Amino acid sequence: MSTYYDIDAILTDAQKLPCTFEFEGPGLGFLEGNVGEDIKPGTRVELPLWLGEFLAVPTGAGAAPLATLDVPAALSQRVVNALKADPKTVELRSQAQHFYNLGARIMELFEGEEMIDVLTNTFRKRAAEIADHAHNARGAVGEAVDFLRGLDETERQLFRAAHDNAKAVRQWLANNKQT
Repeated sequence: MSTYYDIDAILTDAQKLPCTFEFEGPGLGFLEGNVGEDIKPGTRVELPLWLGEFLAVPTGAGAAPLATLDVPAALSQRVVNALKADPKTVELRSQAQHFYNLGARIMELFEGEEMIDVLTNTFRKRAAEIADHAHNARGAVGEAVDFLRGLDETERQLFRAAHDNAKAVRQWLANNKQT
């Protein structure tokens, strides 16, 4: 499926990123709440990922970018350190609804082997926990409620798939016992 029609890709592109303008933009003051004014070089504003990426990519050979992108708060060093310590304790949904998609898009723009390792390790450890809760009949009660509430959209899809597959296997086994 094309990402053009993928609602998760669209919502990820709408995620706000901190950007710093490198030029004076006449009439662009509305981006920081100052209607009718110019935007000055060095001004930091939060822009959707798609717009920030567009402004940060130079338009021609030898051209300077119109803005520079900063790492979003959802992938800040504080969050990365918390993920390194214990990925299961971080509510990814409160960081970004599409946390892993945002991480993948940011890794396209920034180089960072450490970030790739942290996100991969986080997904591995959390996927095992998600599968455990999805296969366990009581997996969505008690202490697990807080963990499951903090799942991002990718993890929610994983939970649904694991839960539906476990349910289908139980039904298949029950049907085979009858015959």
